[in-house]
Amino acid sequence: MQSTTAHGQWTTFDWWPPVGWWPEAALDLVVPGPSASATFVLPPAASSVHTARSFSAGTLTGWGLGELIENMELVVSELATNALRHGLCLDDPRRERTVHMSLVRRGPLVTSAFTDPGSSVPVLRYPGPLDTGGLGLHIVESLSLRWGWSALAPHGKIVWAVLS
Repeated sequence: MQSTTAHGQWTTFDWWPPVGWWPEAALDLVVPGPSASATFVLPPAASSVHTARSFSAGTLTGWGLGELIENMELVVSELATNALRHGLCLDDPRRERTVHMSLVRRGPLVTSAFTDPGSSVPVLRYPGPLDTGGLGLHIVESLSLRWGWSALAPHGKIVWAVLS
């Protein structure tokens, strides 16, 4: 079911890519070509990152975009890990406990998008030489044409990355 709030924003619970959806901040990248989308729900489990990678590879193969698989798998791994680690509100039983993953094709471009109920904002970190993490969004930035995020109502966000 797709619905919007009074302000026209998608909510965390019902966001699925509507026909023709594309991140507003990347509309200038769109070129004519075939459109398609595929969505998957990731449960709060470590195995979901592997599942997201497999879903991406299978979807891209089906779309005839096998050349994107390697980079997409890396981007999806980082975005899925962040959504599962920082986006789920496991201590609040009233909140959604899943992450929605979507791949949206517009011509030769594919956006991977993850929605989660969390309020934390994705930020590029600059970890020190002895830090064990914090480079995930740098990987996303280096492999994508553009990436970003938008808030969802009444809580949550969508984080996306466009690859070609």
